[in-house]
Amino acid sequence: MHVFDASEDRDGGGFVEPAGDAGLAPTRVLVLGSGGFLGEPVTAVLGALAGVRLLRGGRSAGHDLTADLATVPVRTLASALAALAPDAVVNCTGMVAGAPTELCAANARGPAALCEAMALATPNARLVHLGSAGEYGATEVGNPLSESSPTRPTGVYGASKLTGTLAVAGSGLDAVALRVFNPVGAGAPVAGLPGRLAAAIRDTPRDGVVRTGSLAAYRDFVDTTDVADAVALAVTAPGPLPPIVNIGSGQATRVRALARELAEVSGFRGRIEESGQGSERSAEVSWHRADIALAASALGWRPTRTLRDALTALWRAVPARTAAPVAPVAVEPLGTIAR
Repeated sequence: MHVFDASEDRDGGGFVEPAGDAGLAPTRVLVLGSGGFLGEPVTAVLGALAGVRLLRGGRSAGHDLTADLATVPVRTLASALAALAPDAVVNCTGMVAGAPTELCAANARGPAALCEAMALATPNARLVHLGSAGEYGATEVGNPLSESSPTRPTGVYGASKLTGTLAVAGSGLDAVALRVFNPVGAGAPVAGLPGRLAAAIRDTPRDGVVRTGSLAAYRDFVDTTDVADAVALAVTAPGPLPPIVNIGSGQATRVRALARELAEVSGFRGRIEESGQGSERSAEVSWHRADIALAASALGWRPTRTLRDALTALWRAVPARTAAPVAPVAVEPLGTIAR
């Protein structure tokens, strides 16, 4: 694949647009799940780069590639990839909540089918796959999770995401799986804590009460635009990359602190009342923090945005009030990828 001249800001973190080369053809980058929670910021960052010809993939008509990775036959997908001839493919597809068969189809079968199709049609293209912190499962409090930490997912979601990552890592392609911790930003789905809490605040009178499960857990929250910057660096980095790279803030933040900050950002003056134990997954995994040293050394990436930046973007994008109230908020899931 054609790779840009490197111009990462290795001291300041984030992403600096590489210098274009008028003598080279544009790098063709296909983003699958381009309209999803992470797909949209990834598409925005990549689409702004000089020298990139952006191609969009999704399940609905109107995309450059229309396919559902959970069901598409491998050879059908391979034919579509061969026609587009991408230099790089970014897989932002996945499912956070659903029946076990749906989770396994989207998160395990999907990446495996993509790898097989790329091996047939575009074996020299780079693959950047978005994995999840849920693949790690429980860890000891105070021990940051590195890429070599044991993977002990506590449910079908984490297990299915881990299977997808293993398929990518073992594919033999020029591939990297970015294990995204808890992304926060515009368009956060209600299947995850930040999006669900924002919807609950929106649907509650400003001086009212939002009821939640326990908010005692600690999570590593990362701004979605920081995630998109990491993807851009992974797409354009010269040479092979490590098979798995953590993408997080590198800090463990109590979910209760996120709730309070979101209340401030939104102007909510009421009370957030906790009761019960929260979700089963939260009880099993009480603390998560990413070790992001490898992202810095391999990609030249560091997060540059604050949690308040992410929550501000989330709140500004919250849609109008729904007709029905949102159910009480629980602390789940770990890592949120939407397609």
